[in-house]
Amino acid sequence: MANELKTASVLAFERKFDPSDALLSSGNWATREASQDWAPIALREKSVRGTISNRLPAKDQDPLKLNAKIESPNLQTVDVATLPADADTLKVQFTLRVLGGTGQPSACNDAAYRQKLLATVGSYVQQHGFAELAKRYAANLANGRFLWRNRIGAEQVEVTVAQIKDGKAAASWTFNALAHDMNALVASGTEQANVQALADVIAAGLGGTSHVLLQITAFVRVGAGQEVFPSQELILDKGSSKKSKTLYDVGGVAAMHSQKIGNALRTIDTWYPEASVNGPIAVEPYGSVTTQGRAYRQPKEKQDFYNLLDGWVIKDKVPDADQQHFVMATLIRGGVFGDADK
Repeated sequence: MANELKTASVLAFERKFDPSDALLSSGNWATREASQDWAPIALREKSVRGTISNRLPAKDQDPLKLNAKIESPNLQTVDVATLPADADTLKVQFTLRVLGGTGQPSACNDAAYRQKLLATVGSYVQQHGFAELAKRYAANLANGRFLWRNRIGAEQVEVTVAQIKDGKAAASWTFNALAHDMNALVASGTEQANVQALADVIAAGLGGTSHVLLQITAFVRVGAGQEVFPSQELILDKGSSKKSKTLYDVGGVAAMHSQKIGNALRTIDTWYPEASVNGPIAVEPYGSVTTQGRAYRQPKEKQDFYNLLDGWVIKDKVPDADQQHFVMATLIRGGVFGDADK
C-alpha cells in the first residue's frame, strides 16, 4: 500500500527526568539539620605501590618469570575522596526536574507517524496515567539507589525530597532509605503515604499539569574518615593522564555525574523475562546491563523497545500493560529511535 505507515527515519525524544550533578559534603550525623554549613569534600591524589595480582598467561607462570614480575612494583597514582577524621556522615545533594510532554517527539519527519504515535501515547495516558511509573521513580528516590556504592555498608541513610516552588520548599518528605526493599521497589509500611505523595507530584510533572522541581538531600552515616565514592571519569586518551583513576569534581568539589544519578532513578524495569531472578534493571531499549555483559530484552524474543513500539504504533498490536509501561519509561528516558535504514 502506498500510504502504509512506517517508522519515521528521524525520531527523537528529550528526556523527561533531568537531574543535576550531585555534590558531596561532610559533617556529623547529629548536626545534619544545619548541613548548609557542611564542608565540601575535595579530591586528593594518592600514590600507592601495588603488587602483581592479575591472572597471568600460561607463558608467564614460570616461577622465575613470576618472581621477576613481583620484584617490579606496580606503582599507581589515584584520586581518592574521604570524610575528614572528625566527620562521620556524607551528604549528597542534587536537583531533579520532571518535565511534561511524554511521548511527544522533539524531532519527527513523518507527520502521519507522529499523529499515530501521539494517539497511542494518549490512549496509554487515558487508561493508565503515570501512576505506576511515578511510584517506581519515587521508590528509587526514597531507597537511596542513586547513592550507588556509598549506600553499601552504611549504618544509617536518610533521604529528604523537597518540592521547590518560588525558590522555597513547598513540601518535603523524609525517608529511612535502608528500610526500603530495593528489589521489590516497595516502600516500608510507615512510609508508604510519603512515597505515594511524592509519586503523585512526579506523576503531575510527567502529565504536564504541574511544574515540578525537586531537591534531593541524602545523609549517609559511614564513619569518620571513611572513603566515599564520587563518579569516576572515563579517560579516553590514556596518554594524557598519569593517574590510573580520575574522579569527578565540580569546581573542586567531589561529585557524581548526572548520568549516573539518572541511571539509578530509571532502574525500574521489572517487566523483562528474568526480572524475578535479577531484580530491577535500568530502562534501556535492549535491557542492557553493561556490568553483566547482558542484554535482557533480545530482539529475537520481540521484547525490546523497538519491536514493542513498532507493533503498538504501526501494527496496532497492543502490548500487555507491563510492556506498555516499559515503552513509556523508555520514552521518558529519551533518545534517538528513528529507522534510518529506511
